[in-house]
Amino acid sequence: MKTRIGFVIIYFLMLVSLFVLQKPIFMLLDGDLDIYSLSDFISVMYNGASLDAATAGYFTVIPLLLSAISLFTQKLPFKKILFVYNIFVALFISILFVVDSGLYPFWGFKLDASIFLYMDSPKDALASVSLGFIIIRVIAMLVLAALYCYLLTIIIPDKFVSRFRKVTQSLLMLLTTGVLFIFIRGGVTESTSNVGQVYFSNDQFLNHSAVNPTFSLLSSLNKTQDFGEEFNFFDEDRREKLFEALYPNSDGDSIVNVLKTKKPNILLILMESFGASFIEPLGGLPDVTPNFNRLSKEGVFFTNCYANSYRTDRGTICALSGYLGLPTASVMKLPVKSQTLPAISDELVKVGYTTDFLYGGDINFTNMKSYLLSKGYQKTTADKDFSLSEQRSNAWGVNDNITFNYLFSEIEKKRKEPWHTGFLTLSSHEPFEVPYSRLKDKIPNAFAYTDECFGKFIDKLKKSPAWDNLLIICVADHGFYYPKEGLNTLPKFYHIPMLWLGGAIKEPMAVDKIMNQADLSATLLAQLGIDHSKFNFSRNILSSSYKYPFAFYTFNNGFSFRDSTGVTVYDNNSNKVIYQDPSESSDRIDRGKAILQTVYDDLGARK
Repeated sequence: MKTRIGFVIIYFLMLVSLFVLQKPIFMLLDGDLDIYSLSDFISVMYNGASLDAATAGYFTVIPLLLSAISLFTQKLPFKKILFVYNIFVALFISILFVVDSGLYPFWGFKLDASIFLYMDSPKDALASVSLGFIIIRVIAMLVLAALYCYLLTIIIPDKFVSRFRKVTQSLLMLLTTGVLFIFIRGGVTESTSNVGQVYFSNDQFLNHSAVNPTFSLLSSLNKTQDFGEEFNFFDEDRREKLFEALYPNSDGDSIVNVLKTKKPNILLILMESFGASFIEPLGGLPDVTPNFNRLSKEGVFFTNCYANSYRTDRGTICALSGYLGLPTASVMKLPVKSQTLPAISDELVKVGYTTDFLYGGDINFTNMKSYLLSKGYQKTTADKDFSLSEQRSNAWGVNDNITFNYLFSEIEKKRKEPWHTGFLTLSSHEPFEVPYSRLKDKIPNAFAYTDECFGKFIDKLKKSPAWDNLLIICVADHGFYYPKEGLNTLPKFYHIPMLWLGGAIKEPMAVDKIMNQADLSATLLAQLGIDHSKFNFSRNILSSSYKYPFAFYTFNNGFSFRDSTGVTVYDNNSNKVIYQDPSESSDRIDRGKAILQTVYDDLGARK
């Protein structure tokens, strides 16, 4: 159309069409075509169209304003300005679509502002993917951008036809602005456009496919970081009543002692992505981790442990500080907040431990180094402390065989006791390229490689003098649900092993109570006779006060609550339950909400 109103309408509809057509492409790239039917593709496009319209509305504002201005002046280079604007729009939405579809198999959630948490270290952010992966997607971005720019530019008329007087056209422009505002707002009801409005299925992939990635990113940038004001589900009395029974402050009348000594040397190994999916005694695949499987019979094996979060920066905080993972933020990326947290290492330093931390990757990634140093680790060792060839042995840095060997040599050198060392493994991380080939499937093979390194390390330690007074704690930073990798809303993703080994252990035993990774802090410190009252979200699960076993864990803007009655997964975008087994439970939902509200209040109050 050559009228101004006609052009604005066509421009808006063109953008909507481009967004709608992104959805089946996303599904073809990231979905399982054996599961989804044509009706699923249509449902995704139909249900996602409202967010597509809202997003298109934002980008149509500039063409609308330029069209209105052109009513009153002939000097405006309308077509040239719009051409430059179209280049920007085309590049922007193309880049976001390609990045979203490329990251989804790894992250399992739609593109949002959390991507910027990992952009301060591009090398590490891109370590999971190959150069070919990057090149193909850069080409796709450019091709899509060129196509989008062409389609948006060919609809610009060389000259507008004026069928009405300026006053009438001005009123029509004003009316069009109002209609466009309604699309942007998401209607005339109280609720405004939000990611959750397009959720329509119990299948989270279909819901994610319906979400416009551009809207998802832009809306998440706008979210407040006044943590104390987020997730206010209940009034204070109701929140406090629900929460106080969940995290007891005392150890009760008795405690099960599993250690021979109150001051063992402590090695805490955070095992990258080491989910229960690969641990046969926990129902995982057979023969992936034979060393961990055999060693689980020699120590204290916590069989019902669940990670609190879904990425390494979050899981590290959970394990070392006994703090809960957040669904909308990474505390490690907030040094002002993270430095106020309690930590196992801080408490150990107070009673005379020397401390250090080892990681074969970039220890500055996600502000890890600043957190570790603020939490009592007196020395850190990372990729830059190894040779150049060792630094390049893995996409993320130094492979596990090298770091395990380094760790053993450092333990042999230690003379001053007691000591505490933290160690984060690396090789069981995408792209799962390791110098090992026992298993055909490269994902289980990468975990088998770390297990091989771990087994050899433990066997050497058993023959060394360090073994007798040593407590080794092995716990995953987060889970991994194979073969549904990336889908971190699934409950099975969070099941992880925790194993205490070493000469300091009294006798082998299995602890089957439901617990969280964050409970490590209180449980360990209690065994050492150290006060753990600062750890408000960590429970001593070996005490008599631990009478209500449950696990709480979060994913991208959602949470899950598991107890003996079952598990409930709740999505905050749509404000509804997306998974429950065996049946719905209002108690599980309310308790999960109370925990989420409490931890955000706690973080908001930290200065």
